[in-house]
Amino acid sequence: MKVEIYTDGSARGNPDGPGGYGTVIHYTDPSGKLHVKELSGGFRRTTNNRMELMAAIAGLEALNRPCEVELYSDSQYLVNAFNQHWIEGWIKKGWKRGKNEDVKNTDLWKRLLEAKAPHQVTFFWVRGHNGHPENERCDYLATSAADGDELMEDSGVSEG
Repeated sequence: MKVEIYTDGSARGNPDGPGGYGTVIHYTDPSGKLHVKELSGGFRRTTNNRMELMAAIAGLEALNRPCEVELYSDSQYLVNAFNQHWIEGWIKKGWKRGKNEDVKNTDLWKRLLEAKAPHQVTFFWVRGHNGHPENERCDYLATSAADGDELMEDSGVSEG
């Protein structure tokens, strides 16, 4: 099955404020009917990059069978990690980068790799806030989640 996943993350007062993610999934069933599923969630204290990763994770974890996925994101951090093969280097170096620095957000990168594993995923970068309808919808979902009242704890954010 072919699936399109659109994602966006948001953080207010990055890197220490509330944040949210938004995900829109499009797929066509065997009868040709288009289905759209929207996902979002907010966190009390997080970062923009963590929310970009959570948006992709939420979309991939929502799939209940192996799919051919086109994942669209305005996060070069997310897209380049796969398209420029940064992630392979990080894994080979024991989740280190550059001058032996720890890769940030390792918990979410590992979760994303696990969620991605059953699927064939191709990552595409889209310019954010540029009128792309699905990206704009994801941005709305992410910012609305960040501004919501029922915010979760992001256990991967280190304390001050």
